Amino acid sequence: GCTKWDIRQKVWDYIEANNLANFPRPVHHRIPNFKGAYAACEHVTNLEVFQNAKAVKVDPDKPLEGARLAALQARKTLLVPTPRLRTGLFNKIVPPQGATKEELRICSTSRGVKEYSVPIGLDASVHVDLVVVGSVAVSEKGYRIGKGEGFADLEYAMMVAMGAVTDSTIIVTIVHDCQIVNIPEELIESHDLTVDYILTPTRVIKTDCTCPKPQGILWTKCDVDTLEKIPILKKLCRMEEEAGKDVALKKELPRGDPSQAAAREPGKRDGEPERGGGSVPASVSEVPRQGRITTVYMGGIPAGLRVSELKGVLRERGALPLRLNWQGAQHRAFLDYTDLHSAEEALAALQGLVLSGNSVCAELARSQRGDRNAGRAPRRPKVTKAAESGAQDQSAP
Repeated sequence: GCTKWDIRQKVWDYIEANNLANFPRPVHHRIPNFKGAYAACEHVTNLEVFQNAKAVKVDPDKPLEGARLAALQARKTLLVPTPRLRTGLFNKIVPPQGATKEELRICSTSRGVKEYSVPIGLDASVHVDLVVVGSVAVSEKGYRIGKGEGFADLEYAMMVAMGAVTDSTIIVTIVHDCQIVNIPEELIESHDLTVDYILTPTRVIKTDCTCPKPQGILWTKCDVDTLEKIPILKKLCRMEEEAGKDVALKKELPRGDPSQAAAREPGKRDGEPERGGGSVPASVSEVPRQGRITTVYMGGIPAGLRVSELKGVLRERGALPLRLNWQGAQHRAFLDYTDLHSAEEALAALQGLVLSGNSVCAELARSQRGDRNAGRAPRRPKVTKAAESGAQDQSAP
């Protein structure tokens, strides 16, 4: 069936084929900076919720620059998430006193976020009246798909946890008309952020979405690695634990020899996409206590694809491995599955896969094509020293 990745790919391909975007190009793996973005952003000033808002949170995506400028011109408190949440959750944009129109414009850009912002800590008393997010695709029902790294969802969940938003907080997304597509309801999960308004260069759509928004952080979808990469999330975890809340993290599979991992305690794994160093937990439902590791080779992986994006595709196609050995520099990856049956199911799910216009090859790794019933764990194909230097061994935590 249709996956989130399929929808992203169609939207990205359509925008590129019809030259509907400005720099940066190509739009693949980005929130598209579509032509007409400023015109779409201007609609936000006509929304009653914007007019009444005191504090507005706008994502740092390029096509939302006009919304950030509108908030500054209206003398709203403008909050922008820190890039990849590396140093905190919010930055408050503070323009120079008596700022000119040009200075306000600079403050609305990525340069302004760097030069005219102050961090807002978790202990700050912040109430956000309006949230503006970017999207790759959105439906008129309010279902939203981002670029697959999960940060808009995580940022909102963190805002819920710190009391900055409530169920009544309005969520707006700003997109090109072609980004409004049909999104099957079954693709939307409990941690996915839905939207109340869609603004395009030509339309203002009130979605009347009844799907509940995330109620906080699902700690069982986070792991230790994620907390280490996002210190603000680690701090919030500690705060919630001290408050007596259940912050049990996702169970981690043992690292090291995959054949040993299959024989130990199973773990429930529902990976949460994350930005950053290209590492996203590749979810696995249940790992049986005993099994013969079977490796699948993926070739033809396009240049520029992140490991997090590949894992997102695997997740959406139901082909999540026990372990992923990423060799992006060689345009390939090796996926370890708990047994031959799981590997063959994954191969079926990956047939016909196209990423960024590239047809991706998926087949049993060469060293085990004749070992289907050999009863032994297959050997990983040999990798040259050059390949080893560019490889990242990605355990699915």
